[in-house]
Amino acid sequence: MDILYLLIPISALLVLAIMAAFAWALYGGQFDDLQQEGEAILGEDRETTPVPPAAAALDPRQTP
Repeated sequence: MDILYLLIPISALLVLAIMAAFAWALYGGQFDDLQQEGEAILGEDRETTPVPPAAAALDPRQTP
């Protein structure tokens, strides 16, 4: 029974921390445009610079 004096305030603080994290994400714009972000992964990849092969990257004679 004495453990409840510890667990109830800890759980109340945990709930407040979770609510604060959710409010921070909500007001920070985390959930603003879910549809566009979900469709962005289906589009074509952007052009990136080619990655050298692993053997060339490990060759100490090659200078960057």
